Amino acid sequence: MSQTLKSVREFYDEAPPTDISELFATWMDLVDGLKDKVADRFELKRDPSTLPLESFGGENGGPTGRIRGYVGPEIDWMIHSHMENAKVGFANIHLTIWLGPQVKVPHFGLALGAFPQAWIFVDSVPRTNLLVDTDSYDRYYGPLNAEWEQVQQENDFLKPFVSRSGFVRASLSPMAHAYTATIDERTTELVTKLAHDHLDRWLGWVDAAEKVPAEEQAALAAADLATRRNVAERDPANEMGDRFFGKELTEQLVRSLWGGDRELPRPHEA
Repeated sequence: MSQTLKSVREFYDEAPPTDISELFATWMDLVDGLKDKVADRFELKRDPSTLPLESFGGENGGPTGRIRGYVGPEIDWMIHSHMENAKVGFANIHLTIWLGPQVKVPHFGLALGAFPQAWIFVDSVPRTNLLVDTDSYDRYYGPLNAEWEQVQQENDFLKPFVSRSGFVRASLSPMAHAYTATIDERTTELVTKLAHDHLDRWLGWVDAAEKVPAEEQAALAAADLATRRNVAERDPANEMGDRFFGKELTEQLVRSLWGGDRELPRPHEA
């Protein structure tokens, strides 16, 4: 399984225009269904700061998008979003869920895209240093190693997607799935299974988690926010936003991903 060090920009610029509308529709349905499952479990409220981002882009035939941010008693910040110009081979769909500090369960990360190759990212964002917090490693990550190996070994249509950014690589857990893939039924079947297994397992983690002592919650919330902001602001793919939407709108979009303009209180502040 050979890996690639190409950036999103390089993939997109080097490929001919490719209509990925069918893939985009399939993956939108998948992520919308996952979001509905989350909404069945958690109390969620749309943060007003993201209402202006219900529809953006489209200038000069470029991509359009939508970003919806949610908060709740157990959820610090959840993003359900997409950007796409599927007719020419670009799509990006996100469902990221950052928990409040009442539990120390890893955060939920899922992103699907195409440029125009299929792109897959599934991960559980660590809340602590796993080299120190071996209890979290043993509980949440170690049991996934066999599945991680199996996905790598049994799917020769996948290519590991390795960022050239050392910071991005440092942000991943050891069980992260990050691949490019061919656009066909094999990819759709694998992505569907990975996504549903990932969410169902994560919901089980949340339900089984012990409460974090009240005196430790503020520090955990601060670390979560710093992680979320740094990951959003240091993403090399932000250069695609600058190209498609301009610097000012891209900065607003990035702030929405980490909650920089949020209006509703965080769970530990409510």
